[in-house]
Amino acid sequence: MTEIAWQQKDLLSIADLSAAEIQLVLDTASSFREVSARPVKKVPTLRGKTVINLFFEPSTRTRSSFEIAEKRLSADSLNFSASSSGLVKGESLVDTALNLQAMAPDLIVIRHGHPGVPRMLAERVSAGVINAGDGAWGHPTQALLDAFTIREEKGKLEGLKVAMVGDIAHSRVVRSNIELLNTMGAEVTVAGPRTMMPVAVETLGVRAVYSLEEAIRGADVVMMLRVQLERHKKVMFPSVREYFQLFGLTRERLRSAKRDAIVMHPGPMNRGVEIASDVADGSRSVILEQVANGVAVRMAVLYLLSGARQEAGA
Repeated sequence: MTEIAWQQKDLLSIADLSAAEIQLVLDTASSFREVSARPVKKVPTLRGKTVINLFFEPSTRTRSSFEIAEKRLSADSLNFSASSSGLVKGESLVDTALNLQAMAPDLIVIRHGHPGVPRMLAERVSAGVINAGDGAWGHPTQALLDAFTIREEKGKLEGLKVAMVGDIAHSRVVRSNIELLNTMGAEVTVAGPRTMMPVAVETLGVRAVYSLEEAIRGADVVMMLRVQLERHKKVMFPSVREYFQLFGLTRERLRSAKRDAIVMHPGPMNRGVEIASDVADGSRSVILEQVANGVAVRMAVLYLLSGARQEAGA
């Protein structure tokens, strides 16, 4: 395991992490992955620690992945429902957080529709805060599990050509993945309709193109992104059928990538919109591996932020 002392109280953005810290998370996740293969999928690592899950937006993979990770580490979990809380009675998010802090949790996992809410929370509570997605801004644990999956499949991150295709402007996965891949020495190309491409996206350190074929030509990794219809304030493309004809990943189009290229998708996946079913279920797809690896990566994040590594003298 990478020899570096973990100093972060929170995980709010990939931009806050050094290459060595990213490496430490990935190496720690490797050590936890075998727990999921045991007959009894549980270790006492976080026994006595309390984790609060605050999800203000719908989530399947991320929320269940964190809950499973917490249970496998033997932490005590509280799943907080915004719809049944004081928030619906007019209580502010800050007051809600302070009330939760009074219960002395060790960690708070939060997903919120507005960018910056996890950082605001982290500034007001002594518990460690993990950003499980804030608006269209960032999703650091998704980027970490994507990186872990790529490293497991390719043996490295440095020097790889990674294509990210789809709704670049509205995906919270994009910025976090770009930050991580740039930090670790990968080469990133983004592609999508002009209406779904951020202005001056190249300033993030990527190459921007407007053709799927051009984006994935010679790529080691092809990551397809969901069209974020719920975040669109106007019509971004004429029809779903036309979008698929131009930017949907098919087996024929995948031939432009390297022969051993892997196909990824952070989910939820819209078959027949951004990806064809025979590609999503094909031999080059690692989409289900991403889901499985998410548990190990989130176990690693919980472990490191809880201070368990330092307490164990690691």
